[in-house]
Amino acid sequence: MRNSRVHGRGCFARRAIPKGTRIIEYTGERVSPDEADRRYDEDVMDIPHTFLFTVDKKTIIDAGRRGNAARWINHSCAPNCETTDEDGRIFVEAMRDIRRGEELSYNYNLQYEGRYEAAWKERYACRCGAKNCKKTMLFPKKRRKRPKRSA
Repeated sequence: MRNSRVHGRGCFARRAIPKGTRIIEYTGERVSPDEADRRYDEDVMDIPHTFLFTVDKKTIIDAGRRGNAARWINHSCAPNCETTDEDGRIFVEAMRDIRRGEELSYNYNLQYEGRYEAAWKERYACRCGAKNCKKTMLFPKKRRKRPKRSA
């Protein structure tokens, strides 16, 4: 772990990591969504910075409490890692070969409820620098198709 050009601190490969390698488990205290909201009120945070990972509708991992180095893996629109869920345990795995010294990253695909708010554009801005950067860490909602009207 050291300073990252993407955001704050980051995780970096200490050795070459082959594609498909399970790198680390995302650990921390398991809490309910209500408890996570109580701990981290993003509405009053200038820059939302939490170590939360949503497992399912009932479980969120708070890596800010009893978490490990996985909490420092930053978001990227062109990630070299992905997360997998095995029976509620979250693992970070290499999507491709990773060079020694390369920063580890995965796409956060942050979800939101309700209507999109313009203020989120800066709060959840992506600064990964990838050629295909989406400029946000928010996962776009799928638009519902309106039923076709018949004449």
